[in-house]
Amino acid sequence: MGYPPAVEIKMQRLFSRLSEKERRAYAAVEAVKLGHGGTEYISALFRVDPKTIRQGTADLENQEDPAPNRTRKKGAAGKT
Repeated sequence: MGYPPAVEIKMQRLFSRLSEKERRAYAAVEAVKLGHGGTEYISALFRVDPKTIRQGTADLENQEDPAPNRTRKKGAAGKT
């Protein structure tokens, strides 16, 4: 299972250029495409928690984005 190393590099480059919300969605779609074991593989490839991928999957289950102009939940930003 998995992608060739050259494809993984391109996927990682794309992933690094996305917003937080887009990263969750992209990781979720890739994990679903791979099927069994996909979440673990994509989690390791993108160095994200599997919960992030599961949240992305849940986000994509919704017909509409509940917060289309936001990438983080209110109050999620760190204090400065």
